[in-house]
Amino acid sequence: MLFYTVMKPVVRLGLRVFFRRLEVRHRQRLRLPGPLMLCSNHPNTLMDPLVTAVQRHQPIAFLAKSTFFKNPVLGAIMRSGNCIPIYRRQDAEGEGASTAKQLAASNEASFGRCYDYLERGGTVMIFPEGTSVSERRLRPLKTGAARIALGAEARHDFKLGLKLVCVGTNYFDPTRFRSDVLLNVAPPIVVADYAARYHENPTAAADELTEEIRQRLTRRLVISRAAEDDELAQQVERTFGDHLNPDDDPDTLYDNFELSRTLLDAVAWFEQRDPSRLAALRTALGQYLASLQAHKLEDDDLDQTQRPGSRLADFLNLVLGLPVWLYGLITNYVPYKIPAQVARRATKDTEFIAAILLGVGIITFPLAYAIEAAAVQHWLTHDWRLTSLFVLSLPLAGFYALGYWQTLSARLRRLRVRWLPAAKRAGLRAQRAEVLRLLDDARAEYLKQ
Repeated sequence: MLFYTVMKPVVRLGLRVFFRRLEVRHRQRLRLPGPLMLCSNHPNTLMDPLVTAVQRHQPIAFLAKSTFFKNPVLGAIMRSGNCIPIYRRQDAEGEGASTAKQLAASNEASFGRCYDYLERGGTVMIFPEGTSVSERRLRPLKTGAARIALGAEARHDFKLGLKLVCVGTNYFDPTRFRSDVLLNVAPPIVVADYAARYHENPTAAADELTEEIRQRLTRRLVISRAAEDDELAQQVERTFGDHLNPDDDPDTLYDNFELSRTLLDAVAWFEQRDPSRLAALRTALGQYLASLQAHKLEDDDLDQTQRPGSRLADFLNLVLGLPVWLYGLITNYVPYKIPAQVARRATKDTEFIAAILLGVGIITFPLAYAIEAAAVQHWLTHDWRLTSLFVLSLPLAGFYALGYWQTLSARLRRLRVRWLPAAKRAGLRAQRAEVLRLLDDARAEYLKQ
């Protein structure tokens, strides 16, 4: 518990740095008094419990698959972080009936720890899918969450007061630094409402509660039906999201969430009613994106309504900000690059990348800043007050350098557009116009329904 208490503010700060925006819809539902059970989808392994845990003042106990505990170091960290192992059938396949019985007994012990935690008014978080895959879909739910909730209430004759809250976790680009995440929180389920059904048939009650969890999560998630549909919807959203949703509220991610759901619904609708139109859009968009990639450009570079870096103030920022960018680059480059290198070498599974980036970054940045501060103190300032100011400047300069590079990159790409031969530039804009025409026609047709 001490490790959890110490690390929570560190993780909260790390998440604020890692994500550009971490928005919680209906935050008050996450802060209900215990006993409380939280159920969430599981697209991003260790990142999923973290983004929820920092929203709640009280500690949370997490159910995690037992394989995480096999490594002595990781197991110690997991236990110190308030995690309870859960033993899955697939982890014991091929190991014999006796091992399966041992896993069942171990699960009963884990369930008992959950009961004890909830009886003390605590909070338990569980991921009913039972596995983590980086896809925008909800896999079939296991009944473990429902059985724990009903079992805890049954031990108190359904007078414990346990509530179950479903959390839809939506990542807009789960492996990218400075991306967005939306926690879409459902109203609480009062577990005692299932008392009569439980007394009649405990298994049926668990199935019904699991189905209710599934429905509440489904309504609060962006869910794709097929990988190719999801790819098309994401390509459209990332390339032409502003065009399709010009009234997007910059103060909330919920508009982006609704756009994502609408795009996936529209793709499915056209697959059933007008597949030729969808095929034409898929082909035109694919060709346009391939052309952009060949010229190392982005769609915004061809959009004449957006001209970052063209105004005098932007130009002066590029010139006058150059020394600050160099300062931020020099002092932050190594701790910034190491997490990406570690993640690339450590795993090929995209659902682990963000957690590795965050975990390694929490180590590399403080360590690098400490080494730089010691060097500055020893060789330059000899004054801890000046050294403290230097340390404060490091993250500020790092963020400025990141923003400066994005602005400079946009400016350079726009110059690259101007340097293209006129025929190629006209061809790119013609491809873009054709995709926009197809999108506008499809939107008009879809809105007629």
